Amino acid sequence: MPDAPVFTLESANALLPQLNLIIGEQMQRRDLLEVKMAALTALLGKVPDALDPTADDLPEVADLRAEASALLAEYRRVWEEIEELGVVLKDPRRGLVDFYGHVDGKLVWLCWQYGEAEVSHYHRLEEGFPGRKAIVQAARQRLLN
Repeated sequence: MPDAPVFTLESANALLPQLNLIIGEQMQRRDLLEVKMAALTALLGKVPDALDPTADDLPEVADLRAEASALLAEYRRVWEEIEELGVVLKDPRRGLVDFYGHVDGKLVWLCWQYGEAEVSHYHRLEEGFPGRKAIVQAARQRLLN
């Protein structure tokens, strides 16, 4: 049995308004971080090894490093908060998350991706996104309890 909570379909879907908002913000945060990293790379002539400002940095480089570092820290912190809800992050770039659930007494992943209206798929624990199966009406009833 996992350390994370096991969700019903109802409880997983109840988190979606909050997850939609947070993951949307995470996508924007990631886009901004990529812009900052591209600017920093252009100024340095290479991808930086670290985001901590160095004594040799020009003020613009030091500022970009500090901004990118703060964005990265916030990005990581928010994903950790999502996982504290019992949601398992699978792909941050796509906003793909899973919730532990049960189908026919077996532990499965209830699978949701940012932008989907509801949790409408599941897959076995050893399968990934390609193994998703639609939750048909008969399975939906079994997932609700």
